[in-house]
Amino acid sequence: MRILVFDTCLDKMYVTLTEDNIILSSKIVTNKDNKYHSAFLISTIKKILKDNSLTPKDIDAVGTNIGPGSFTGIRACTTVARIMAQQLDIPAIGISSLEILSKINNSENPTLVALDARKNCGYLYIDNEIKGAVPVEEIESIIKTRDYFVITDDKLLPKLGGISYQEKEYPLGEILALLVYDKLQTQKPDWRELKPLYIQPPPMG
Repeated sequence: MRILVFDTCLDKMYVTLTEDNIILSSKIVTNKDNKYHSAFLISTIKKILKDNSLTPKDIDAVGTNIGPGSFTGIRACTTVARIMAQQLDIPAIGISSLEILSKINNSENPTLVALDARKNCGYLYIDNEIKGAVPVEEIESIIKTRDYFVITDDKLLPKLGGISYQEKEYPLGEILALLVYDKLQTQKPDWRELKPLYIQPPPMG
């Protein structure tokens, strides 16, 4: 099964192609010339397919990050995933950025992921569940209760400690691809069910 996954929700764009659980190609794209990286999503998909001598019709499933993250980025990748899945009549799976980032933890410690949600809140993922937008002070209190492996971003790192996923290039595209592959073993998702994960409403205007 050939699976194409992409993520434009976070600070970099990831596009990865796999054959089952084997990585064939993976690219990371950053913002360029004042253009947000999601502007390069279609061209990057086309390049990865061309480099592997494939066309969209050779793809058996698509997967995408559904958020939380950049509202523009969430809209971009979920829209592209839905259109591809509809046109090709293939499954489409959405994975939250919080679950993707949780897989950075290669220790035996329990995982806590918290991303900046503005208004002194963080999007919290703990015990394999999304807890919503939680006040930072509450997250700090939770961290003190156990020896968590804390994964956060540059904004919350000074308050929460742990590691920031923005400090280095983690293989988030590959992680997303493997998560999608695993879920395809037990699910038969319909592209109509793929929706952005807006924990808070998009900004007005």
